[in-house]
Amino acid sequence: MTLSAKPLWLVGFRPFFILACAAGAILPMLWALIFSGVLPAPAGRFSPVQWHAHEMFFGFGWAVLGGFLLTATKNWVQVRGYHGTALVGLALAWCVERIGMAWGGGWPAELFWLSNLVFLACIVAMLLTTLVRYRRQDSFADNYFFLLVLPAFLAAKLLLLSEAHFADGATMSLGLFRMAFLVMLERTLTQFMKGVFQVDILRRPRLDLAIKLGAAFLVFQAWLPSALAVALLAILVALLMYRFSCWRPDLGFRRLELAVMYLGYLAIVAQLLLEMLALMGIGHWTGSLPMHVFTFGAMGLIIPAMLVRISLGHTGRKVAFDTGDRLVIRIMLLAFVVRIVLPQLFPGAYAHWIHLAAGAWTFAFAVLGFRLIPRLLAPRVDGREH
Repeated sequence: MTLSAKPLWLVGFRPFFILACAAGAILPMLWALIFSGVLPAPAGRFSPVQWHAHEMFFGFGWAVLGGFLLTATKNWVQVRGYHGTALVGLALAWCVERIGMAWGGGWPAELFWLSNLVFLACIVAMLLTTLVRYRRQDSFADNYFFLLVLPAFLAAKLLLLSEAHFADGATMSLGLFRMAFLVMLERTLTQFMKGVFQVDILRRPRLDLAIKLGAAFLVFQAWLPSALAVALLAILVALLMYRFSCWRPDLGFRRLELAVMYLGYLAIVAQLLLEMLALMGIGHWTGSLPMHVFTFGAMGLIIPAMLVRISLGHTGRKVAFDTGDRLVIRIMLLAFVVRIVLPQLFPGAYAHWIHLAAGAWTFAFAVLGFRLIPRLLAPRVDGREH
């Protein structure tokens, strides 16, 4: 069997969802041990907080986003998509980046930056090539937003690893992931609600466009005047809440696997509100609350459900969440409460909450990986190739 015919390398979600499960199980616990001084921080070019932020966004986050987009873009434009050697190369580049971030502090600068940039540069170039080359057969007219968002991830990554611009890079990275999640929710929740409840939830092109434009401007929030940023944040919150009220949450919250999508949507709104309050000088909280409302509330809740759905549907199985899938979601809900709510109520135990939340991520993604990896390594059950 040639490499391109092995199930693992037939389509992008297979190797990258395995890497995402590994990263989700390992990286948060590593950070908790570094935070408490049990393990030393990676030595060299950046602070422990920079390492943590980079690895959760560009390690874990881009394993998920890369697997999703490699799979989605080929479907959007109806082409075969990257497979075989191309995927092996991307997966190896992702692994090399993790090695460089952990042990590359003493490497020559050229070698470190090569290890750090090759994965993201290659996958962005590959995704853009697909979208541009086949734009005439693209089923989504608004995919031009990705022509802005994808290259901007490279700038955000460089800023995040710059000591002088870390805060700007963190804000930009969050803004880019927020934009990606809003586009994904817009496209998938309508399908899920139609499939489960046979209802059509609100899709108004002008409203959807206004939301995406607002999110796109806020990618550059760090460089906007505070008054303008506050106004844009308030407008986006209002637009998102209006759309949420029309998206039948009364039905969505009846099913846990849909409820977490709605909760993730609300976490995005909450993060925007907290950012607005911070810019206005209102509100006092323990830790980097706006950042972690997004990472735990949007990424932490939406991603496990997304991995389950895609790994079922794209391997020819019925998309039905069982007891194990729901257990993973409940663990991630618990992690959200432990990391977001309890530190505000009991700030004196902050380090304990970080350890417990990291332990919940480790357990949830270990369970998720144990359940998903056999599917991702095996051929489709319906006889189709990919």
